[in-house]
Amino acid sequence: MIAIIDYGAGNLHSVKNALDFLGAESKITGSASEILSADKVILPGVGAFGSAMNALTASGLKEVIFEVADKCTPLLGICLGLQLMFEKSEEAPDVKGLGLFKGTIVKIPDRGLKIPHMGWNSIEVVKDSRILNNIGENPFVYFVHSYYLNASDEGVVSAYTDYGERLGIAVEKDNVFATQFHPEKSGETGMKILKNFINLGR
Repeated sequence: MIAIIDYGAGNLHSVKNALDFLGAESKITGSASEILSADKVILPGVGAFGSAMNALTASGLKEVIFEVADKCTPLLGICLGLQLMFEKSEEAPDVKGLGLFKGTIVKIPDRGLKIPHMGWNSIEVVKDSRILNNIGENPFVYFVHSYYLNASDEGVVSAYTDYGERLGIAVEKDNVFATQFHPEKSGETGMKILKNFINLGR
């Protein structure tokens, strides 16, 4: 079973619908026991970094996510879920992130393009990735974001996109994965990515 963490952030049902389409058993849950007993876990989300981290902390789910990572359960962050996995964000400088990846979430610089970066864009996969495997060369995926990752260790960055400049938009290390784009809204490419995640360890 794949647990989709419910901490009050939106976008949960679109993720579940995609998993249902792929035939994967999943459940939207805020239960620590259900999350910790799941085969895989997804941390989705849309909204603001500060309020989301405060919700995770208040609900006790922050510590549950640490346990998931420590147990080596495959964990996938999507959109805001990726941002929460870093140490901090320029959006809420006084709020600490989960720190599963070292680095900061930073504002997309103004290069005369619309912010938020919204819609389809191609990505460049730059390392062997278990979830970005076999998705084609420079595939297109769907974005909605105003911030992106600035990793302290570029070795964890698995993909970039170009939006005025080169932006890191996916990371992968051990059992923890994250994408700034929305695989559940990215058509056939997104379904391949989610299927790769579903099949981890099989």
